[in-house]
Amino acid sequence: MFKPLLLATLTAFACTGHAADIAAGKVKAQACIACHGANGLSSVGSFPSLAGQPSLFIVYQLIQFRGDQRIFAPMNALAEGMSDADMRDLGAYFASLPGPSGATGLDAAKIAAGQRIADASHCQSCHTPDLRGQKQVPRLAGQHVDYLKAQLKGLRDGTRMDIDGSMASAAQGLSDADIDALSHFAAAMKVTPEPH
Repeated sequence: MFKPLLLATLTAFACTGHAADIAAGKVKAQACIACHGANGLSSVGSFPSLAGQPSLFIVYQLIQFRGDQRIFAPMNALAEGMSDADMRDLGAYFASLPGPSGATGLDAAKIAAGQRIADASHCQSCHTPDLRGQKQVPRLAGQHVDYLKAQLKGLRDGTRMDIDGSMASAAQGLSDADIDALSHFAAAMKVTPEPH
């Protein structure tokens, strides 16, 4: 029921005129450091790294937290007081930072199994070949295994909403073992540098 309203809100948001300000976003991001780490690189497996996330993805998540379509009490409280300009500035700032590098020391068999599942599920068609994300689609590369597992399970089980239901649909039919393998694959992925 909330999806048409949310999509209308996002469309209206995209059409407003504030240009994002990275420097302002850096100042505003000081409130984010405790959980998401300095420079957007979280050291806690249950909290995502925000560095290198697409700006639009950050903005859309903040809109969902502000509107209570996505529930995580600390984030709902923080987003409640944010203006649209605050969200754009934060998105621009985190997008400007180098994202996490691929995790090392993970189970090679799980990584290989995760790659097979990702290939069969066409994960890279939206998240890009190196899982860097794009537009409203999140970067998965280098993200914490624990965080990825929790999000995929939430999407599969209906406790975590996404904007248009595409990820909830994609997660249907994934076993816990599939989710574990996919999370290892994504966490180990290294983003290839973009040509200049």
